Amino acid sequence: MSTRSQVVAVGGALLIAASSISGVLGSSHREAPLISGDPAADNTDLYAFVSPDAPDTLTIIANYIPLQQPGGGPNFHPFDDNVRYRIHIDNTGDARDDVTYTVTFKTNQASGKGGVSSFLYNNLPIATVDDASWLVPQEYKVERTTGGTTSTIGSGLRTVPANVGPRSTPDYPALAATGIHPLDNGGQAYAGPRDDAFFVDLGSIFDLGGLRPFNALHLLPLGTEDGVDGVAGYNTASIVLQVPLTEVRQSAGQPVVGVWASADRRAYREMTTDGRAKWSGPWVQVSRLGNPLINEVIIPRHLKDYWNSQAPSRDKQFLQYYEAPELAVLENFLYGAPGGPTGHAGGALDEIDQTGRTDLSLILLKGVGGVNEIRSNPVLADMLRVNTAILPGVNGACPGGIADDSQPNRLAVLQADLCGFPNGRRLVDDVTDIELRAVAQGYGTFLNGAFGLPNKSPNNIVGDGVDTNADMPFLGSFPYIGLPHSGYESVPIRSVHMPL
Repeated sequence: MSTRSQVVAVGGALLIAASSISGVLGSSHREAPLISGDPAADNTDLYAFVSPDAPDTLTIIANYIPLQQPGGGPNFHPFDDNVRYRIHIDNTGDARDDVTYTVTFKTNQASGKGGVSSFLYNNLPIATVDDASWLVPQEYKVERTTGGTTSTIGSGLRTVPANVGPRSTPDYPALAATGIHPLDNGGQAYAGPRDDAFFVDLGSIFDLGGLRPFNALHLLPLGTEDGVDGVAGYNTASIVLQVPLTEVRQSAGQPVVGVWASADRRAYREMTTDGRAKWSGPWVQVSRLGNPLINEVIIPRHLKDYWNSQAPSRDKQFLQYYEAPELAVLENFLYGAPGGPTGHAGGALDEIDQTGRTDLSLILLKGVGGVNEIRSNPVLADMLRVNTAILPGVNGACPGGIADDSQPNRLAVLQADLCGFPNGRRLVDDVTDIELRAVAQGYGTFLNGAFGLPNKSPNNIVGDGVDTNADMPFLGSFPYIGLPHSGYESVPIRSVHMPL
């Protein structure tokens, strides 16, 4: 039996075993011209993973409102009452909704009512999400749609306020804990500000796709520098849902689901004479996100807002950009030979194929057979595909020798840890390095041996030098994503330099 056949067979056996046990650059921060002017509707990151402490559930984290400076009061960065935030689940492989969760918000303005008049976000310390001292509280509703029927599974739920500072939010962890709400389907929900969990050297990536740490290999005549996390110190707005696996997957025998998030607005906006905006007309999708970095670095600039408007089921029209990625051209120019900049002194990348990249369309548009393919002839679509039968934790089944997911590998599938990206996406997954190596055809020994994907060297060691989210720790329980930075303690620029 070939190595590939062995891996597929082992994967299939693990699916059966796991089923019997039970019965994740800003990747999309300001990525398109139009949506960059509408941050409240801008998807920034999407994570989807089997919950490590509740393996009969799926956790989905959809982040919006990019690059929030924590001290941006008195309004801070609330969800928009006029945006429909949505999480979509496909469990049949047609890239269409089988289950949809819709989250909508309502802001209550206390100043100007009941004798209250204040320029502030709060007029006394805030201890819980229900505290009357919070002058602009938000509540939200969660609806579930399947088979044409919509039901409300949570209503009147309070969002969590901003981490203002030691006088306003003196015990923020305790305050945030009061924002975890049970849902009628047996799941739970959280909505509010959190640390931006993405980690990437934005400044280097957008300088012609450059990699700052590669200077250490003397590929560029610029000296050596550490990677710089360009997202460190910023917050984001997180919608976190934890839902039963039985509610989202087709069956225990077909456990793979495709996940994407979106944001919709009404088609027309009218500014009224009293300074308010009035929205009307049909709902229009203005943002979406499945796999990280797709609209950021795969889709060309003139199509970015159009891509945001499209349904995943229509993604075949973008196939050419996956199979002839511009980033491969740039990496060849910067680090390949010949054609690299003058002055580099060896150690250049092996030449990267610039066309015919069916490996990228397989991983990002189809799913890998035996791992996270929903069906053998899937519709080409940008979705996070999660095999919900590959379970994390000491009692779970994570192929490749990684049985205890308390120590996940940041490179996930590249290092035989099939519990991570592109099999879903965990918070710890270094999706920047994973996708850089995929584009550079440096897939590593595991994927080379198991699936015949190329393992060019030194392409298999490329990275942006930012290997972890170092500013705020992740949590071991729901909602998992780190607490937000305090406005009182924040500084305008707080980049974290990572050692080489």
